[in-house]
Amino acid sequence: MSRPAHHPFIRRFARRTRLAALAALAVLAVICAILLPTTANAATAPRLGTAESFAVLAGATVTNTGPSIITGDLGVSPGSAVTGFPPGVVVGGTIHAGDAVAAQARTDARLAFRNLAGQACPTDLTGQDLGGLTLTAGVYCFDTSAQLTGTLILDAQGDPNAVFIFQIGSTLTTASFSSVMLINGADACNVFFQVGSSATLGTGTDFFGNILALTSITANTGATVEGRLLALNGAVTLDSNVITAPDCTTTPPPTTAPTTTDGAIVTGLSTTGGAVTRTDLPRTGSNTTLALVGTLAVVMGAAAMSLSKARLSGRPR
Repeated sequence: MSRPAHHPFIRRFARRTRLAALAALAVLAVICAILLPTTANAATAPRLGTAESFAVLAGATVTNTGPSIITGDLGVSPGSAVTGFPPGVVVGGTIHAGDAVAAQARTDARLAFRNLAGQACPTDLTGQDLGGLTLTAGVYCFDTSAQLTGTLILDAQGDPNAVFIFQIGSTLTTASFSSVMLINGADACNVFFQVGSSATLGTGTDFFGNILALTSITANTGATVEGRLLALNGAVTLDSNVITAPDCTTTPPPTTAPTTTDGAIVTGLSTTGGAVTRTDLPRTGSNTTLALVGTLAVVMGAAAMSLSKARLSGRPR
């Protein structure tokens, strides 16, 4: 017995349902292709731990010339030499010269350095001057040295949790009177320069962000920093500077030690003891992506059910 033809209305309904399902699938594919890679490449601020209270921290020595003003803690470990205070002054903090507080801060800074070095870098700026660039949140890297001549603008696009990370293979150097400018909600707490050897801030540089250098950091005459100068193994050298550690107080949940390995970049760092990922900050775009994917999944499911019912209704009884 032959199967009777479907009613014209059922055929039209089934055809439209199939088209709707295919359209939803196409939109879902586009969203996954565009948004999901962006989420995967989002920068994540490391936790600084006890190093957060330090404006200046060195592995070997801190040397100052002139009336520098340091707002926050100043420390040295495993070295203990701090010279030039006075005439330099420490405001709202303490000098920790070779004590247990400085030692723990250095351990936490090393973990943060490792975390920064291990994050995926989708944007290679090798050979470009940072001066004249306007950058949005993300991870940027230089295979070797990085230079800042002029003004670097960091645009948070209205997101106060926007994170900017610069991975620099060797040295960071700023020309005299260069600057880092934060706009649209960008916060110095969420700006990090991970430097493979040493950093030098030129005369009169106006700098925002945290410098974590494997070796040493030099701030030339009149350079100002809202952020931190953390030199893991060498010296921090100051000359009539104003260094202010911003208030970055948060209450993140417990996190785990890093799982990335980058021994070729950072030697002698332990992966045990202490959290290094700041999980209290949302990853830009993740919630939006999940919501869109979920909505489209529901639409596709409803379309599939409608199609199935349409086919069943057209079968002979």
